[in-house]
Amino acid sequence: MPTDEITAAAAGSWTLGDRPVRRMGFGSMRITANPDPGPAVALLRRAVELGVNHIDTAAFYVSPGGTLRVGTGPARFATELIRAALAPYPEDLVIATKVGFGYDPVAGFGEAVTPAQLRAQVEENLRRLGREQLDVVNLRLGRGAGPAPLAERFGALAELRAAGLIRHLGLSNARPEQLDEVAGIAPVVCVQNNYGVDAYREQDAFVRACGERGIAYVPFFALAGTGREKGATAAPGAAVEAVAREHGVTPQQVRLAWTLHQGPHVLAIPGTGDPAHLEENIAAAALRLTPDDLTRLG
Repeated sequence: MPTDEITAAAAGSWTLGDRPVRRMGFGSMRITANPDPGPAVALLRRAVELGVNHIDTAAFYVSPGGTLRVGTGPARFATELIRAALAPYPEDLVIATKVGFGYDPVAGFGEAVTPAQLRAQVEENLRRLGREQLDVVNLRLGRGAGPAPLAERFGALAELRAAGLIRHLGLSNARPEQLDEVAGIAPVVCVQNNYGVDAYREQDAFVRACGERGIAYVPFFALAGTGREKGATAAPGAAVEAVAREHGVTPQQVRLAWTLHQGPHVLAIPGTGDPAHLEENIAAAALRLTPDDLTRLG
């Protein structure tokens, strides 16, 4: 597929809370791996040049260590790389971040459960991004019930929203009943879960339900699938490969196009540290799958 002149605008837009964003965004987890910050800064600027105005991040996206478990040298935070690349920020740029989990180089990952801990993570994001208000904050949930009631944790963030530190709230790694649990506390503008053409398809009904409620569904690891932080470790599958051949595109572009075809409320946030992959991912915004393609992909 030719990539010349294709921008994120080809995917269309969705209003995230009260902010219009292009449905093809960018995930920043992988930009911290290189000890040299220069390539990450250039990559972020190129993403914006290509029309991206929705960037996903977290203060625990950091190397060495962090979610990628790689790297040497001084700490490199994705949030600080975003600030270095893009501040002063374009007016239409929406940066979504996460709290609920944090990373310490000595203690490793820890969960924030008290109002004070959550506020500290919000303030860390504000400081590292150089913002006075965070556009979107997703409360990152664990797989179990959690060490503190969800309503209390989400309520603490709702208070920070009322205080003006946060514009909009969302949930990450959430189940349908958890969305219902917080619905009366503050508006939820997005759900960010692990989901893809061949991963976690039991969430299909949840994806549709979010759309019916006007809530954005933002899959992470749409390219990596069950490989998660390790990347796409498994073969793409016969159906994905066949559709890719017929359209003259890569399997990764098919995976992203499938993601966008799941509904106008579904936003893609593919991440990469490779400029060529960035342009390939953005080009997938223009890929239109046929009904037969979607049937074969399942």
